[in-house]
Amino acid sequence: MTSHASHFFSSLRGRLAALAVVLFVAGLLGHAAFAAEHAKTEAKVEHKAEAAHEGHGHTHGPAGHPTLAKQFGYAYLTAYMFCLSLCLGALFLVILNHLFDAQWMLPIRRFLEHIACLLFPTMFVLWIPIGLLAPEIYPWFSIPEHTDHALDAKYPLFTKNAFYGVSCVLFLVWGFIAHGLRSASLAQDKDGAAVHTRTMRKYAAAGIFLFAFSLTGAAIFWMKGLQHQFFSTMYGVVYFAGSVWVTVITTYWLMLYFKNRGELKDVAREVSFHDCGKLFFAFTVFYANIHFSQYFLIWNGGMPEETFWYVAREKGSWWWVGQLTIFGHFWMPFLLLLPIHRKLNLGFMSTMAGWAWVCHYLDLQFNIGPVLYPDGLSLGIFDLLSLAALLSVLIFMFTRSFNAHPPYPQRDPRVAESMGVYVEPASSKAAH
Repeated sequence: MTSHASHFFSSLRGRLAALAVVLFVAGLLGHAAFAAEHAKTEAKVEHKAEAAHEGHGHTHGPAGHPTLAKQFGYAYLTAYMFCLSLCLGALFLVILNHLFDAQWMLPIRRFLEHIACLLFPTMFVLWIPIGLLAPEIYPWFSIPEHTDHALDAKYPLFTKNAFYGVSCVLFLVWGFIAHGLRSASLAQDKDGAAVHTRTMRKYAAAGIFLFAFSLTGAAIFWMKGLQHQFFSTMYGVVYFAGSVWVTVITTYWLMLYFKNRGELKDVAREVSFHDCGKLFFAFTVFYANIHFSQYFLIWNGGMPEETFWYVAREKGSWWWVGQLTIFGHFWMPFLLLLPIHRKLNLGFMSTMAGWAWVCHYLDLQFNIGPVLYPDGLSLGIFDLLSLAALLSVLIFMFTRSFNAHPPYPQRDPRVAESMGVYVEPASSKAAH
């Protein structure tokens, strides 16, 4: 990397760290002021009403308002699942690259490797607040054993020991795969040995199965577990489709950004952007297909343990959030990306990246928010604070890793093909 780029990243990391601290402190002060004012105005609420609300699991405080702990917990969980989706999507794409020897992914592979390695230990450390607030976030934590039929049906997974134990195992699995793939990739930068390519293929072959089970487990424990009564065999796939969708367009923007800065000028060609755009288009269709399949099967079955999940999301402004998700997550990108030239329009695709972030975040709110806010979408300072702080941490850690290593695999056997350079095989040279 150039000295200019190194100076840029050093400055950016410092600013992001300062921004995260400022946002965190401002958010705490803001909510403290809100809590004080709220307590003052609701001081005359009858004790009977308070007791009634307490009897429903302490979900709400006086006058039915969610407690501050729950507000922060749900806001943080939504932001966390958004950031986690970027990291998991990156890990899947790295695995996909090695499984199929996809040369077109070489310009973005180093991005994906660094983002995937944020799963451990960065995302693990950021998960700790969720673990601490789990009794406030997940209603099933307060339900005594063997008193709820839906909870008993999922025993022993939905127990406190299983929740924390499985969560730790998930991060260890992700860290093993991500760091193993990146270590072999960086080692190949030094010696160019073909053995590293075979090592990465072995990691990818085993990792794809571990990835599928672990991502599904994370979606079930940390999101679907908010409503443990809900049954869906496709929930993990829906989260997977959205994760890869938003990650692909994010890496498109990163490739464009660093190509303009000069770090990828040799490997990032027009065909690289076109291929990335096609993958984004493909996952637009895949996400819509999976989401509709889940909805259609539940609607057609008509079983209460399934339908209640969608019924709750047709109330208040949640109905409009669902419609916006259908339009923004599928119809708009699908129709706009049908022409080939749109996938090559760098300005348009950069705008689409921002739009994808908004739609993906609203999709996660649609999954998480109705549990705490049944009447409609409610975005507050905790939501903005949590998302900004977590993204700042991820960007800080990503730029730190990116600054320390080459911007793309320097001695990968596919690097010449990616650059559009023909290399004559050794056997042909010997024949001459």
